[in-house]
Amino acid sequence: MVENKVVALGRRVRDFSLPDQEGKEVRLSALRGKKVLLSWHPLAWTPTCAKQMQSLEKNRRAFAKLGVVALGLSVDTVPSKAAWAASLKIKETRLLSDFWPHGKTAKSLSLFRQVEGSSMRANLVLDETGRVVFLKVYPLRELPDIDELLAFLRM
Repeated sequence: MVENKVVALGRRVRDFSLPDQEGKEVRLSALRGKKVLLSWHPLAWTPTCAKQMQSLEKNRRAFAKLGVVALGLSVDTVPSKAAWAASLKIKETRLLSDFWPHGKTAKSLSLFRQVEGSSMRANLVLDETGRVVFLKVYPLRELPDIDELLAFLRM
């Protein structure tokens, strides 16, 4: 884990706007007043990333009960995200594209892997004011523990 190099706990995340898999813009500041899960995955079309996004979709009701908006993010293009979401049968979870400028939002959180051109695998939970209250960076091949995340959100 490289948590000490990424965005710090307690830091307010700078506002951003990214398109989802349908090309609809999602602006972080529009979600103020709700907790937000930013679930970063390196690239679409890979098995671990697929399972990570499917776990968000599978647990969408639990997130809603906890007042959490769960978002999946990567540097993939909108058309790629759309095709991938359809292939995974993801209908409710918004998958955001940090494609252009390439990885700008991941870079602003120090989650961009420069050599590979993709993001790290990480979960960030923002409180209702946009401050980071949970942060975990995972090895690339490791599926984030959704139960650990839900347990934190229930506290």
